[in-house]
Amino acid sequence: MDIKELEIEASVDKLSEVTEFIDQQLEAADCPMRTQMQIELAVEEIFVNIANYAYAPGTGSATIRMSVTGEPPVAEMTFIDSGVQYDPLAKEDPDITLSAKDRNIGGLGIFLTKKTMDELSYEYREGKNIFTMKKSLRGD
Repeated sequence: MDIKELEIEASVDKLSEVTEFIDQQLEAADCPMRTQMQIELAVEEIFVNIANYAYAPGTGSATIRMSVTGEPPVAEMTFIDSGVQYDPLAKEDPDITLSAKDRNIGGLGIFLTKKTMDELSYEYREGKNIFTMKKSLRGD
């Protein structure tokens, strides 16, 4: 399995570098544009959350690992940080039946990530948050 890795400062201004890293792998795997856009949104959500909250008020690094394997191909992206322990999957989904003004702030990004990715997992091991998401590159 060919795993690509990017170690980067967990800062919102590094998002374009993260997106470029992910896009290179997806384009090399002939990923359909719609799927690539779904993955980009999910990557943005996870990385921005790490950048904004993992090390607040300080800063730290994040590692993003990516591979595309199998037939049909599946993209697997893993985000690793040493920030505050936080499982985004443990948060209750927002009640999307409520109007925007009646709904609590936050939670929509991870909700959309849950809806668009095929598989999500989180673990906290050896002082690190490890969040993995998988998405088939052929069809929804």
